[in-house]
Amino acid sequence: MNSSGLLRRSEVRMLPDTTRVVTRPFLPGQEAHTHGISRAESVVDRIMALSEAEVAVALSSVLASFAGRHSDLEQTFREHFALVAHRVPTWPDLTRDRITLIGAYLTHEYSIEGAALFNPAIVAHPDQSGCHDGELRFLMSVRAVGEGHISSVEFRTGIVGPDDVITLDVPGGDLSTGVVTPGLMSVAFLREALDLHGDAFNAESLLQHLPEMFLPSELEEVLASTALDSPLGSGSDGLLERIRRTAASTYRLRFSAGYQLSERVIMPTSAAESHGLEDVRLVEFRQADGTLTYLGTYTAYDGSHIAPHMMRTDDFLTFDFGPMMGPAAHNKGMALFPRRIGGLMWTLSRWDRENISIASSIDGIRWESPAVLVTPRRAWDLVQVGACSSPIEMPEGWLVFTHGVGPMRVYSIGAVLLDLDDPTRVIGVLDAPLLSPQSDERDGYVPNVLYSCGALIHGDSVVLPYGCSDATIRFAFIDLAELLSQFHPPRGSE
Repeated sequence: MNSSGLLRRSEVRMLPDTTRVVTRPFLPGQEAHTHGISRAESVVDRIMALSEAEVAVALSSVLASFAGRHSDLEQTFREHFALVAHRVPTWPDLTRDRITLIGAYLTHEYSIEGAALFNPAIVAHPDQSGCHDGELRFLMSVRAVGEGHISSVEFRTGIVGPDDVITLDVPGGDLSTGVVTPGLMSVAFLREALDLHGDAFNAESLLQHLPEMFLPSELEEVLASTALDSPLGSGSDGLLERIRRTAASTYRLRFSAGYQLSERVIMPTSAAESHGLEDVRLVEFRQADGTLTYLGTYTAYDGSHIAPHMMRTDDFLTFDFGPMMGPAAHNKGMALFPRRIGGLMWTLSRWDRENISIASSIDGIRWESPAVLVTPRRAWDLVQVGACSSPIEMPEGWLVFTHGVGPMRVYSIGAVLLDLDDPTRVIGVLDAPLLSPQSDERDGYVPNVLYSCGALIHGDSVVLPYGCSDATIRFAFIDLAELLSQFHPPRGSE
């Protein structure tokens, strides 16, 4: 244990595991054509030329090599075959083995942690049964990065015990990406999203034909029957595609209870997050009636644009996803408060790219104009500041861990204290960062970066898991009383 009076680093490290793989569709050359025939079609044609004996041998070999790595692999192959079945006119007459083999050729393994595992957020596990005195079972969301720098979300569990002892549960190895179904979207939400691009007026004739809450199938029926469905409105940059893209970003993901929590993997689903779900800030949110739900703000990245989105779950089996809207819902770093204050939901935001701001919302979807809370002031944060964690409620105020970027793009972790009743007021600041990269934390996918997405209080300490150089995860323990003693009120320049 590396320690000081204020902060102690655990020796426990979480490293990426390249053996954690999921199956994904593989459509070779789906955008490339040779003589008008896609590579997928060519591959299928070559498989069709095999004899039944050759099909049986090839399929047997594939199943022998991979069946132990994935459950129900044959069913996965048949689902992937369905993606190209329309290109095989004779598919109803094909043998089961040939269908399954075609699906095998259209499948590949994806190592979700092939590049890195980092940026954790931690909450108390909803099931504390079996814990001894002084122990707390925890649940963490973690960011996994694989081939192509695609980010997905995983979960880990463990126990923090007395004397800063961290025990991590061994993650399960039979991974599931769940089942995606369309989510309900409101006309009001769609109108808000279109208004951001100046499209709401042009789309009003379509919006009038939609029910207040609608599914993508209902949207397509209306699109097919309106004058908007024209060459002027279609195309990758057209109004119709923006409407479809927005509607598709609201969806539901379900996992079977047969998979352990650590085996449930949230992969990019909508076009808005096609290149990753980044930096989930998971928070246990208490409703006005006392019921708990779990909310996670994250950055959706499509390869060119970023946008704040939110996931919601009550049981970590069913998740609902959708974009966040409004003036404060831009850029990165939205971190939700764990309850309403004054009847409103609140969030921290880095909407302007370099300051920590605060904003409120009635419904948790539209976030009103933000007010700046913290600005870059010190040598270690002059590039930008942002919220690491969702605020932690204490009698003394809302504790917020922050990040600051300094020379050589070094990311350090600091903290501020906000007024409990008026979170727009900063009541405590620190002069120095709590954590900066040590010599054994500086090297990785992105050097010199320490970053966390959430912490929790256990006993007299704050448990702060953090990512090291966008590569691995470590844990720090912060003495709460000592931390509070080091806050001072903001000075005139702060």
